Amino acid sequence: MRRGVRKVAKPTIGIGVVGFGLMGRVHTYAWRAIPLLYGGEPCHIRLVAVCDVNEQAAEAGREQGDFFFRTTDYRELVHHPEVQVVDICVPNRWHGEIIREALRAGKHVYCEKPLAYDYDEAKELATLARQAAAKGIKTQVVSEYRFFPATMKAKELAQNGFLGRLFHFRGCYLHSGYVDPNRPLEWRLRKEIIGGGVLVDLGPHLLDLMLWLLDGIDEPVAVCGMTETFVKERPLPEDPTKKAPVEVDDAASALIRFRSGALGYVEFSRVATGTEDELRFEIHGDKGAIGFNLMEPNWLWVFDRTQPPSEWGFKKLSTVQKYPPPAAYPSPKFTLGWMRSHVHAQFSFLDAIVHDKPAKPDFDDALKVHQLIAAIYQSAQTQTWVSLPLTP
Repeated sequence: MRRGVRKVAKPTIGIGVVGFGLMGRVHTYAWRAIPLLYGGEPCHIRLVAVCDVNEQAAEAGREQGDFFFRTTDYRELVHHPEVQVVDICVPNRWHGEIIREALRAGKHVYCEKPLAYDYDEAKELATLARQAAAKGIKTQVVSEYRFFPATMKAKELAQNGFLGRLFHFRGCYLHSGYVDPNRPLEWRLRKEIIGGGVLVDLGPHLLDLMLWLLDGIDEPVAVCGMTETFVKERPLPEDPTKKAPVEVDDAASALIRFRSGALGYVEFSRVATGTEDELRFEIHGDKGAIGFNLMEPNWLWVFDRTQPPSEWGFKKLSTVQKYPPPAAYPSPKFTLGWMRSHVHAQFSFLDAIVHDKPAKPDFDDALKVHQLIAAIYQSAQTQTWVSLPLTP
């Protein structure tokens, strides 16, 4: 080390993961991968605690995730002195109580989408997060699709005027996992747990992308929505010989009017036969157009109308793993996978904590998504256009 140069020790941030189902495993994987992919930046990460109400799942988390300890009581995790970040990976119904406990304890919160059970609770939690921010507490909602190089490039182009005057936003998020009528009535189909159907499950991803990409360019001012439940009854998990009614939507769609007069259309389905994880969007303006499909995550489609007509046509921009420094591994030339976006989202949250930068998307961003969801449900119920913002 050169004389006079003093190495600053990196802080250690302790992580507590609440819920060790699918997303708990994904988040744990990402926390463990960050030091390798970012050259040890921005901090030392210690996996302190994992919590699950199922004791076997909690023990699996401790063993497989190499956490220091496991518990079935989230309060024990939240109040552990070595936990600085509470990572919430449980169903929507329990987000609010864990967030409140964590913010009261002065812990940073990283929460799976959607933020809350419903719009009213989201308003409350966003207010609490603003109050906590004054004390240096960071909050972020998981919207990992912001963190693909292709969508990051789309954001850059849109914000730099590539689109020109906005004409259209259209997008969809399609799954096929609930086509089979014999699939049991699991928690994602129970309104008392999730708060809604596909609009609550898949909707936050696409709606957040739309708001983020068009931030400062345009904004929704009215929606007209419709929903449908195609499979009206499903077997009970505890007794497949018995069935119960399904109270949430299998599919939803909405027309959107933007402030400028631009038109939008969004569609969501968990019964779109033949699809896997089909999130796609197109944005059209008078100067250019942008397109993306999650099933081809290494490319962004662009059309530049400012070029001579002889050059017109959609072009594929290779985006692969072109993350900004300190991302160093794997090389930017390698193809991208779905898990990588979670790693970058969680790195960005730690970077915001360590360097006292805004963490995005924050709870106010999540609140805007909740407002759109509430407006679409209201419109579907009343069969009328609903204006935004919603009245308090």
